[in-house]
Amino acid sequence: MTAEALQGPAEPYKSGLPRPGALLRTASDAVPPSGLVLLAILSVQVGAGFAKDLFAQLPPSGVVFLRIATGALVMGLIARPRLRGLTRADVGVGVAFGVTLGVMNLSFYEALAQLPMGIAVAIEFLGPLGVAVAASHRRLDLLWVALAGSGVALLAPWGGSASRISWAGIGFALVAAVCWAGYILLSSAAGRRFPGATGLSLAMIVSFLVVAPMGIGSGGGDLLHPEVLLIGLGVGLLSSVIPYSIELEALRRMPKRVFGILMSLEPAVAALVGLVVLGEVLDVREWAAIGCVVVASVGATRTSRGTPG
Repeated sequence: MTAEALQGPAEPYKSGLPRPGALLRTASDAVPPSGLVLLAILSVQVGAGFAKDLFAQLPPSGVVFLRIATGALVMGLIARPRLRGLTRADVGVGVAFGVTLGVMNLSFYEALAQLPMGIAVAIEFLGPLGVAVAASHRRLDLLWVALAGSGVALLAPWGGSASRISWAGIGFALVAAVCWAGYILLSSAAGRRFPGATGLSLAMIVSFLVVAPMGIGSGGGDLLHPEVLLIGLGVGLLSSVIPYSIELEALRRMPKRVFGILMSLEPAVAALVGLVVLGEVLDVREWAAIGCVVVASVGATRTSRGTPG
């Protein structure tokens, strides 16, 4: 899931700034908004599947570098950030936004290297779930927290038994979840301080600078192989540019709460993509854990009074 889409466009785009979804507008008008959301989810998860498949040739940080580089280049062309007229606080929010994005991607891809896709996404989804619960403050939220916690408990490799699910993988996914929660709040703050998509564009550039040392250092000369570059470009487009454009268009045509409920299906879609693209077969316990997180996310989104920030 692209975290920036949880907030939607913070304000109408300024004249002179092209909308990221403009090229898709004509074709998307024939598709219902719910279909657009599902297409965006599928795009993100297929991109993650290709990224994980690329781990055989590049370490996770190298794949993150290719993804972020693609996103930064495209977003920089769509909405070139300008620092003129911004306060130090504005720039600070933009930098924090970008650092959070970079760390979130690095930790998630490390989790993806050690966990099945559906499980990694389910654990990472605790971030937006936590934001939704924090925005609601209702007793019913305790049920969603308990349900999500039960899902994670089902996944944990208790007793040190042999399992393809590692504590390290769970740890990386939890770091990604915390970053995702922070990213949602920073996305809202950046939307109030930056015109149009320039806040996201600045964040993408900052995140590129954050991941570049690790990505280049770990990937080395393998980053220049034509096949790797091509797949990396596809991952960047599928995971960032295309879904972001589709989600903006969907948010233009549907309530944010409905959008959030549909996005709650993402862990289940990730598990299905992992099965089809990577051959990752989950057992009943793992499907039950993913189901707990999905139901908790849908419930928290339905009862949330709004997102803080």
